[in-house]
Amino acid sequence: MKAAIVKIGNSRGIRIPKPFFEQCGFKDEVELELEDNALVIRPGSSPREGWAESFEAMASKRDDSFDSDFEELPNEWDQSDWKWK
Repeated sequence: MKAAIVKIGNSRGIRIPKPFFEQCGFKDEVELELEDNALVIRPGSSPREGWAESFEAMASKRDDSFDSDFEELPNEWDQSDWKWK
């Protein structure tokens, strides 16, 4: 399918037919990339997309605990070295 390029201020744009738009799963934002002189338009992704699944996988492997010397506060460093200014 061919699409006309339209001027929008100093930029250029194309109209995406509704069936294409819906089939691609576009919402309010998209990600643009250049690959081998081709413009690739992908649905925008949420920065935290997939976190819930990752946390569930960690919990099922019992890899969701935080092991650190700082886990119990106040610790020796807090009591001896830290000073409020």
